Amino acid sequence: MKTQILQAFAALALVTTSATAQDNPMENHTASYIAMPAAEGQTGAFAEFLAGAAPIARETEPGTVLWFALQAGDTLAIFDIFADEEARDAHFSGAVAAALNQNADALVDGGWDDGVVANINNSDVLSVKAPVDLYTATTATYIKLEAAPGKGPELAALLTAAGPIVAETEPKTLFWAALQIDENNFAIFDIFADDSGREAHFAGQVAGLLNEKASELISGGWDDGVLANVHNFDILATK
Repeated sequence: MKTQILQAFAALALVTTSATAQDNPMENHTASYIAMPAAEGQTGAFAEFLAGAAPIARETEPGTVLWFALQAGDTLAIFDIFADEEARDAHFSGAVAAALNQNADALVDGGWDDGVVANINNSDVLSVKAPVDLYTATTATYIKLEAAPGKGPELAALLTAAGPIVAETEPKTLFWAALQIDENNFAIFDIFADDSGREAHFAGQVAGLLNEKASELISGGWDDGVLANVHNFDILATK
């Protein structure tokens, strides 16, 4: 593990080079994550609705590069990647958003305003492992990270460096994205074919590096700042 950590720090040292941008196939892309509580008794109907939305996104949203419908108990979520901000705007004014708006009062606890719009987290893509075998994925993870005071740039640099490391060392991680929500808030989203892929990821180089640096860079450290914010989902549908 020591050798792996040193390799990861070496990658981090290269963040400022032009090669880093070339390693990010989704440079200038944006993302959106919305976790929505199902209305009482409507979890199954809401899950069915989101699963049925995937073909609509596929047919009508060319700028939506990736789209996932997710479920964790009574919480449903959408995670998507867009080619640019214009594509994200088109998504939120598109057919899927319109259908969700129309059905939100029945399906979502809080309706459209408090259950959907209030839970939108938009972000910029810092780094990715390019997607492979998307339709074999069954499980996903979203982790929101708050930088320790004054450590936003360093955490951004670490996450930016992590994408190529994941790509080189984690074959069971089918997609990985590091995201920046604002100057102090970040997130990681990844998908796996099964739980063994997730376990390998959390035992891997990037997780080791994040653990090593969490007390310095992340508010709450590893336990309260990382592990407490891990949200695991089943994947209902994929664009």
